Amino acid sequence: MPQQTPLPEEPSGPRVSAVLVGYNQASPLRRAIQALQASRDSEHLEILVVDCGSRDETSSLDAEYPAIKALRLPHHFGAAKAMNIATRTAKADLVFLLSPSVTVQPDTVSRLAALLEEDSNAAAVCPLLVDPTGQPVSRVFPLPTPSNVDPAPVSLDLAQDSIAVEYPGRDAILVRKQFIRGINYFDERFGQHWADADLAMQIRRAGKKIRLYPAIRATLHPDPDPLQHETLSEADRALGASAFFGKYYGFFSGLSFRLVAILKALGRFNFRLLGYLVTGQKLDGTQSG
Repeated sequence: MPQQTPLPEEPSGPRVSAVLVGYNQASPLRRAIQALQASRDSEHLEILVVDCGSRDETSSLDAEYPAIKALRLPHHFGAAKAMNIATRTAKADLVFLLSPSVTVQPDTVSRLAALLEEDSNAAAVCPLLVDPTGQPVSRVFPLPTPSNVDPAPVSLDLAQDSIAVEYPGRDAILVRKQFIRGINYFDERFGQHWADADLAMQIRRAGKKIRLYPAIRATLHPDPDPLQHETLSEADRALGASAFFGKYYGFFSGLSFRLVAILKALGRFNFRLLGYLVTGQKLDGTQSG
């Protein structure tokens, strides 16, 4: 009898673990979960939702969507710690960091996973973000520097098959879990902000690439930031920048940025912000408010 070719083995666990970190974002999370569950090969997709101490319906989403894995935190410990908890829990070798404000297309996750698996020079890949009308939204930046703290988005040549980018944020980025483990996970010196910039810098320093694929799309919805008007979030952003510049540009670079932020808060008579900046109070769950 002729010898039969063995069938390829099915993956024993998930291929991709999608991580959604949310705070009082039940409606956007529902929309994002539904889009993920409509993905091709969804049987090989693990969905983890980290609830950062929400006071809305986020805490009951696993009752609505029994297939997801909910990780409930008693307080908002910041995105860095939330992503670490989820990444350590994730069963897949590829971790898809996704904002609750982003919905994927049915082929987004599977196509990104295939491209990352075959590209040994890439540590991460991401889709092109578009608005609800389908128009491209530029959320790709150069890495910040002390002289350019808030760089403008870069223009993208969408005719290319792939684009090497420096800093796509964490709206939608698929990363090798092995790489995250290799940098000892996300640096918890950052609270809510700047852990994504730190990841991008670590990828660059390792000689690896982040590739954006214009033909692979995901939709960014104009949802409000639940922390937009929180003084502690503003302090966290400034302290995160100080920690980033101190880590990569030297201690005095980070210190000088923090001192400038303190003087600006004093000039605005924003004494609450001033207190956070002086004491180094980032968004890490220890805050009383």
